Amino acid sequence: MRWYWIVLIVVGAIALILFILFLLGRKLQSKQADQKKMLEANKQTVSLLVIDKKRMRLKDAQMPASIMSQMPKISRNIKMPLVKVKIGPQIMTMFCDEKIFDLVPVKKEVKAEISGMYMVGVKGVHGTVIKRDEKKKSKFKKALEKAQEKAGAKAIK
Repeated sequence: MRWYWIVLIVVGAIALILFILFLLGRKLQSKQADQKKMLEANKQTVSLLVIDKKRMRLKDAQMPASIMSQMPKISRNIKMPLVKVKIGPQIMTMFCDEKIFDLVPVKKEVKAEISGMYMVGVKGVHGTVIKRDEKKKSKFKKALEKAQEKAGAKAIK
């Protein structure tokens, strides 16, 4: 067998694998869009007190057995953003969207958009907007910006 036949077979196998992954990705993307529509349809605004927030495994979070049985076995060991909140007299642990997890203030009352046990959005009380804290710059970045200012160049962000 010539070497170019082997190369042709390998390229064909890689193309087949990429095509299968493309189809699988499209299917999962449509599923995710449907779930997002369902979350948007069922969301409601609630005033709650945030007690604590952590990224932790579900098995360590002491979630109810009904929720643990619904979760796939793979995702039980993945660290997820969880927020412990007090809604009225009830204290419960809720899932939080990764996009807003950093915005959720601890030990403060907020108005949150929730859909079931999933926190979708967060706003401050009385219409105040919660801003993302800017991260502190490292010494290297500070020195780099200082050197750029000396040279008259624009800062890199």
